[in-house]
Parts: sequence; structure tokens; C-alpha cells
Amino acid sequence: MFKEYLQLIKPKIIFGNLISVTGGFLLASQGIINYELLSISLIGVSLVIASSCILNNIIDRDIDKKMERTKNRVLVKGTISIENSIIYAFILGLTGFYLLYYYVNLLSMLLAIIGFTIYVIVYSFYMKRRSIYSTLVGSIAGATPPVIGYCAVTNNLDTCALILSLIFGLWQIPHSYAIAILCLKDYQLANIPVLPVIKGISTTKNHIIFYIFIFFVFTSILTASGYASYQYLTISSLVSAIWFIIALLGYRTSDNNIWARQLFVFSIFTITVLSIMMSLDSIKLVNFN
Repeated sequence: MFKEYLQLIKPKIIFGNLISVTGGFLLASQGIINYELLSISLIGVSLVIASSCILNNIIDRDIDKKMERTKNRVLVKGTISIENSIIYAFILGLTGFYLLYYYVNLLSMLLAIIGFTIYVIVYSFYMKRRSIYSTLVGSIAGATPPVIGYCAVTNNLDTCALILSLIFGLWQIPHSYAIAILCLKDYQLANIPVLPVIKGISTTKNHIIFYIFIFFVFTSILTASGYASYQYLTISSLVSAIWFIIALLGYRTSDNNIWARQLFVFSIFTITVLSIMMSLDSIKLVNFN
């Protein structure tokens, strides 16, 4: 039963988000690291994300049974009851918000609430089944973890926090479109109006190219604004350029699934490298409060 409860919180999603939380936190720390604050921030964000993933599973259980990649989820199979899942989500979410409020700061908790609300209510409950723009809305929720990490240290929504939200939000979009192409048949069966289902794969490729280019611009702005070093700029520019080239190869591919998988895998590598470079950066931030 422990395995089923673990699967319900989607640990891979949590782990991926914690990398970005750490990146934002260490970027703001600039070498003076409060490890206790970092640990509590990671635990608090983990619990909030886990709660949102459980509620997403509850909301999506009817469409999950139609999709090959989700048909074996625990709520589809009925291994865990809906009532227990709701209690589980409630306990994890409240604990996460409590930790962020009492041991981090109010701003971090409010950002977590915003991300949670957008993902669960706006994205999962409403827009996912109704709008082609659901991916864009979901990207807003996906951009909150690194900003929470950053604000855990600064307790201030400054220009750097805004740039971080744009970088990670923009990254979410081509990453999600790659998944949509890979799972195109599943989304068609479940009648989910993602971009490749409604507008086709060719149009989706154009959008992927556009968002990766804008993503590259904003990763550079972090250095241009004085918040990151040229070492960060060099590495982030290199991986972003490779990601962009992989996206361009989509116009010449004979197998969209192989190409989309390559794009998806490299997107994870890109954001991981970006977060690591933020963590390793040694430039001092300009006088934050």
C-alpha cells in the first residue's frame, strides 16, 4: 500500500521541481547558505506539490482510464479510495503551507498557494478539458517553485524573481508540447484539446521554436541584469542553443515520436543544467531585503 500512496504524489514531478527550487534558493543565497531554511523550503514545497498532484489525479481519473500512459494509475485501478486520497491531499497540503508560513516566510506561502490554485483549479479542473491555452496556464504554476526558492531567501519579489518565473514558465511550454506530441493518440482518445490535437504537429513545431527562442533570451537577461555570472551565461546559452537545434530538426524528421522524445529528454537536461549553474553562481546579488 505504501507504493500506491507514493505513486499518487508523482515523485518524479516533485523531484524535478525541487531542482528548480534549489536553483532559485542558491542563486539568492550567493554562497551564504542557510541549510535549515533550504531543507524546510524543499519539504514545504514538496508537500504542496504532492497535494496538488493527488488532486490532479482525482480530477483526471475519468480521462486517465482512456489513456495508455495513465490507465494503470492507482485511482483508475481503485487501489486507493477517493475519500482517502482527499484526506491524504488535505494533510500534505496544509502541512506544506504551514511549514512555508511559519518557518520560511509569508511570501513563499502565498506563492505556493498561487501555484497550487492555478494548477489544481484553473488548469486541472477547468482549462485542461476546455481550452487549447491550458498549457500556457499550467506553465504559470510550473514557474512558481524556483521563485519560492528565491523568495525564501530574499522575502522580496524583485526583478530577478520575475526573470526566474519567465525562464521556468517559458521552458514548461515546449517541454509540455513535446509530451503532447509523444502522447498524441492518448490525448485524442481522451478528447483533451492540446495544441497538436487541435492545430496539428506542424503548427506545434512552430510554437516550440518560438518559445525556446524566447526562453533563450530570458536566460541571457539573467546575466545582462547582473543577477548571474558569465559562466552561467556560457553554459546556459550552449544548452539552450542545442535544444533549439534539436527543435529545428523537427522540420526535417521522418519520425515525430523519436524527435519529440529527444526534445523532451533534452528539455529536462536543459532545465537541470540551468538550475545547477544558478546554484553554482558566485556573483553577489545587488542589495536585496
